Amino acid sequence: MQQVEQHLIQGREALEIGDYPQAIASFRKALKEAPETAEIFALLGEALAEGGKLSEGIQAYEKGLALAPENFDILYDLADLYFEGQQAEKAQETYRRILDLDEKEADAWVSMGLVHFSQERLEQATECYRRALAIEPESTFALNSMGDAAYSAGDNPQALEYYRRALDLDPEDPQGHYNLAEMYYDTDDLSGAETECREALRLDPGFAYAYLTLGNIYLDQEEPHKALHSFQEFLLRERSDASREIRTEVAALVEGLESEL
Repeated sequence: MQQVEQHLIQGREALEIGDYPQAIASFRKALKEAPETAEIFALLGEALAEGGKLSEGIQAYEKGLALAPENFDILYDLADLYFEGQQAEKAQETYRRILDLDEKEADAWVSMGLVHFSQERLEQATECYRRALAIEPESTFALNSMGDAAYSAGDNPQALEYYRRALDLDPEDPQGHYNLAEMYYDTDDLSGAETECREALRLDPGFAYAYLTLGNIYLDQEEPHKALHSFQEFLLRERSDASREIRTEVAALVEGLESEL
């Protein structure tokens, strides 16, 4: 057991600093010593997913869930990975499993809504967000998601109200500032959009999509050097399977800008 703990310590330390190959190796060693431990499969799944091996990460989480079918952390993480891997139906089923265990899990309602939203089922998404807010009225996760739904429906004032309510509750939430940035950008308020993007990046320097929006802002402002830098930062930070199409488009933009400068 002492050897297992040593492997886990090494794995967690490697995970903390982003050394995913080392983390994966350490967690695999731990599993050889304790093959029936759900939490180790979950740690391995996290390391694999963070290291760009999404399918293997899902498999590890699935093995962990088989050992601990009512482990909420594993259920959430697995559902999130299904969603990231564009397996909407499996994500929906897994969030539903959480709600079957506890229907007052507000985050599961919001996540269910996000799956509906990704499938352009706006009415169902909004209902899920409302269910979440009925449970947790101060859930910034739900408020931001309601803002997205309102914005998608063309109700800009309502969207702005939800986003600002979320930021009033948590002014340090980078997602809230990014949501405002996107709204300002789409309504041609480039100055407001830039300010909110920079605030999002101050709070979370690794927020990839804030760099993408900054790049678009700088293109519109005819500042190609700044646009190029922002797009390169986006490509450096965003590696998920779900972003493959947008990364291809941004890579083409980068190539074009580099040829012009």
